[in-house]
Amino acid sequence: MNKPLKPNPYNTDLDRNPANFQPLTPLAFLERAASVFPDQTAIIHGDLRRSYVEFYARSRQLASALTQHGISRGDTVSALLANTPAMLECHYGVPMCGAVLHSINTRMDAAVIAFQLNHAETKITIVDREFMPLMQEALALANVKPLLIQYDDPTFRDQTIAVDALDYEDFLMQGDAQFDWFMPEDEWDAISINYTSGTTGDPKGVVSHHRGAYLLAQGNALTTSMGKHAVYLWTLPMFHCNGWCFPWTLSAIAGTHVCLRYVRADAIWNALSDYNVTHLCGAPIVMSLMITATDEIKRPLNHTVQFFTAAAPPPQKLLADMKSAGFDVTHLYGLTETYGPSVVNDWHQSWSDLPEAKQAELKSRQGVRYLPLEGLDVLDPDTMAPVPRDGKTMGEVMFRGNVVMKGYFKSAKATQAAFAGGWFHSGDLGVMHPDGYVQLKDRSKDIIISGGENISSIEVEEALYRHPAVAIAAVVAMPHDKWGETPCAFIELVEGQTATAETLRAWCREHLASYKVPSKFVFTEIPRTSTGKIQKFVLREQVRDQTFIAE
Repeated sequence: MNKPLKPNPYNTDLDRNPANFQPLTPLAFLERAASVFPDQTAIIHGDLRRSYVEFYARSRQLASALTQHGISRGDTVSALLANTPAMLECHYGVPMCGAVLHSINTRMDAAVIAFQLNHAETKITIVDREFMPLMQEALALANVKPLLIQYDDPTFRDQTIAVDALDYEDFLMQGDAQFDWFMPEDEWDAISINYTSGTTGDPKGVVSHHRGAYLLAQGNALTTSMGKHAVYLWTLPMFHCNGWCFPWTLSAIAGTHVCLRYVRADAIWNALSDYNVTHLCGAPIVMSLMITATDEIKRPLNHTVQFFTAAAPPPQKLLADMKSAGFDVTHLYGLTETYGPSVVNDWHQSWSDLPEAKQAELKSRQGVRYLPLEGLDVLDPDTMAPVPRDGKTMGEVMFRGNVVMKGYFKSAKATQAAFAGGWFHSGDLGVMHPDGYVQLKDRSKDIIISGGENISSIEVEEALYRHPAVAIAAVVAMPHDKWGETPCAFIELVEGQTATAETLRAWCREHLASYKVPSKFVFTEIPRTSTGKIQKFVLREQVRDQTFIAE
C-alpha cells in the first residue's frame, strides 16, 4: 500500500485557471494550422484543393449548422462516408459543437448499422450518396429517426436519384464560418464512439475522449517521423478507429491529406508519384495490391515512402518486395480501445545489418509502447503478474494510460471486466522478449488446444507464409475426435502459383513441430473486413457448419 501523500507546498494558492490550464483537444491543431499556414494545401481530392484556412472555415460552418439544428454537448452525429473531405470536416465540425462523432463502417450490413444508430441515440446522420440505399435500409430497421444529410462526392460518378435528405453543401452554408466553436468543458468529454466488430454478440461502443485523441494524434507524428507538411495518402478507412487519429495528426504538422475514395492499385501509384506522398497506412492486403500491380500501373518513386501496417505480420517476401519498390514498412499494433495503434516496432539501426530472414523475424514483432502510452505489458490474467521475459511464456497483452478508451458506452459490466486489475485487457495472447518487445501469438479465442498442447495459429500462419506459393493463410481450430481440435489452414495462392495439400503439409513438417501441422488445407478465397483483417469467425463457422473431417 502506498503511504498517504503529504501536503504539497507548491499547490498552495497555485490553482488552475484559464491562464494556465486549458483542456487538451486535437481541434486546436486545426485552428493553429489555419492561423500559421493559411494557404498550405490541407486537402487534395481529385481536382479539388482546399487550404487550411478553408478547411477550418468549413469545419466551423458544420459545427455552427449542427448547433442551429439543436445538436449540443453529448449528442451523437453519425457519418457513413468514404475517405472524402466531408469525413475530415466531420472529425472537426462535429466535436466543435460539443457533439460525439460516430463513424460507421461502410461495409456493415443494415441490421448492424441500425443497432449502432439506436445504441448511440443518433440525432443527425451524414451519408455519402453511394451509401444512401444502405442507410435507408438501416433506418427502416432503427427506432431512431435522425435528420438525414446527403453528401455528393464530386469523384463519385453514379447519378443515383437523391432521396429526401438535406444536401450537405446547402446544410454547410447555413453555418457561420466564424463560429466560436466550443472548447470541451472537460478534456475527458467524449470526442467519438466507434463500434467493435461484434463477432461474439452485439457490437460494443468504444468511447474515446479529447485528451486521448490529442495525445495519440501527436504520438502518431512522433512515431512515424512525420515532418512539417508531410503528405499522407488515405488508404486506411477513416471510419476505422477515426483513421487511427491521423485526421487530427495532419493538422498538428500542417500536412496534406490526399483523399482516396477507392483503394485501387492505379489510384495509389498515381497519388504516390503525383503528390510526393510521404506516408500511408494499410493492411498487408494493400501492400500486396500495390506490389502485384502491373509495370504499366506502377510509377517510379524519387523518395522512400513510409508505410505503416497493423494487421498480421507481412510475409518476408512481401517486405522484401516493398523495400525494393521504395517503401519502408513499420509494424504497428493496437485496438479500437487504444485509439488505434499505440505500439510500434521501433527499429534499431543495427538490425539493418542483419540477414534478411532475421530482419523479417524482428519486423514480425509488435514492439514497444508509443510515447503517449504509459503502460504496456504481458501479464498472467489470473494473477496479474508479468510473465517471464523469455519470448516463450504466453500471457495476455495489457495496456494502461491516457490513450486507453473511457470505456464501453452503456455497458458497465463489460467496462469493468476490460479494466480488471487496473489494466486494459486486450484479449490478445503474446510473449515478452528479453529486449522488452511484445510479440502476439494469438487472440485468446483463436488459440488451438490439441491434445492438451497450445498451438498458436499465428505461428502456423507464419510458417505457411514463408512458402512461395502462399499469398494469404488463415488457421483456425477444427474439431477432432482424438485430439479435441487440430489446425485447419485456409489458403489463397499467389496468382500463377500452384500447391497441393501434401506440398504444404510437407512444408509445415519441415518448419513446425508435428502436432502443429494442419490436419486439413482448404484452398479458397479468404473473407476479410473492409480494413483487410481476416474474418476468422467466418472460417470457424465454416469449419463447424461443414463438419470438416481431419485427414
